Amino acid sequence: MAAPTRGGSTAVATPTPTAPAPVPTPPLRLADVDLADASFWALPRARRLETFALLRTLDAPVRFGAANGRRGKGAGGFHALVRHADVQEASRDPRRFASAPGVTTPEPAAWVKAVFGDSMVNLDDPKHAALRKVVARAFTPRLLAAAEDNVRAVADRIVDEVLRDRPTDFVAAVASRMPFQIICDLMGIPADHRVEIAHRIDEASAQAGVARRRLRVPGRGLRALAHLHVVMAKLARERRRAPADDLISALVTADVDGQALSARQLGAFFSLLLVAGVETTRNAIAHGLVLLTDHPGQCALLETDFERYADGAVDEIVRHSTPIIQFRRTVVAECELGGRAFRPGEKVVLFYASANRDEAVFDSPDAFDITRSPNPHLGYGGGGPHYCLGAHLARQEMKALFGALLSRTEGLRATGPAELVDSSFDNRVRSLPFAFTAR
Repeated sequence: MAAPTRGGSTAVATPTPTAPAPVPTPPLRLADVDLADASFWALPRARRLETFALLRTLDAPVRFGAANGRRGKGAGGFHALVRHADVQEASRDPRRFASAPGVTTPEPAAWVKAVFGDSMVNLDDPKHAALRKVVARAFTPRLLAAAEDNVRAVADRIVDEVLRDRPTDFVAAVASRMPFQIICDLMGIPADHRVEIAHRIDEASAQAGVARRRLRVPGRGLRALAHLHVVMAKLARERRRAPADDLISALVTADVDGQALSARQLGAFFSLLLVAGVETTRNAIAHGLVLLTDHPGQCALLETDFERYADGAVDEIVRHSTPIIQFRRTVVAECELGGRAFRPGEKVVLFYASANRDEAVFDSPDAFDITRSPNPHLGYGGGGPHYCLGAHLARQEMKALFGALLSRTEGLRATGPAELVDSSFDNRVRSLPFAFTAR
């Protein structure tokens, strides 16, 4: 109805605009799902998790993509292992589920292995055990103690610079810097090499599992990897001439079964350590800020007694975000798993992102709960010979960094949505706006 204005004229009431009705999400149908199709990995993450939840209710693992098998037209399909028990069993039994010829999707081409060497994640025993033994021996107690002290120092230094410079992108200023500096310090990489190495790591990681025409776009990633190998080969030669108290020196003087590590073996390991050791922790840290922002009650609980809740918070961040979405295995012996029989040559993909939301293992699996106990997540792998070597260091980095951030700032939060990369391999965060107030 019209209302009189102060000047005596009549104003016509403007109707309040109504928000458009939300478009209902169509019900999920298994017939519409194809985990081997790049378009699936461009879907919103919530829709993908809904798909995994549906797959977990089925009687047996579902096959996606072309027909399984190592030869013949249409080779390349896989069965999806989505339940916690199945992923864990396949991870712990390399006699039936082998990492060779490759754990990524698609598998590395033969020429890539010939040029760059075979990454430790793609090896099975006895080659894997020999390399892992050498690596474990290189991590001396003195080296590990120095790394632990350095974690706290680096965390404090990053927060010093954040308070001074007031950056707006959490990934660039915080999440990516912490693991990169720790790994470079541990390896003994000189400062004048670090800018180039950081650029190459970002290039290589940005192409892993990117959802485009195929599940991966390897060109730029391989060029970046080649540059990393060149740098690492140069540093290895320098350390052989003049060893230092760092990981590169320890590894270049090591041997496997009486034979020195080849340049390709060293390059493959260093590339794995740089890319995996940096990227997985970077993404977990970035997702951690998103989760603490979206769940202010959990963030407040963490701040009330950080030492009490920090370990649980770190594990819950890793479970909830699952930085590595999947790895694949090749069946090498006839077996049964999850209600399905498998034959040698068939492929299975271990979806950690699904296993970490399994209702049979986790109460309210979609909830973010830093007090969750027990928390048998598979964020560092499902156990077995390929359990993540850097799990302990990654936990330390996250704990030290969030401890420094929360104790020295107020109102730390993401101020907008994270920019995610559509990927079938890792849950990568490209950028994340954030804000805070200094205490």
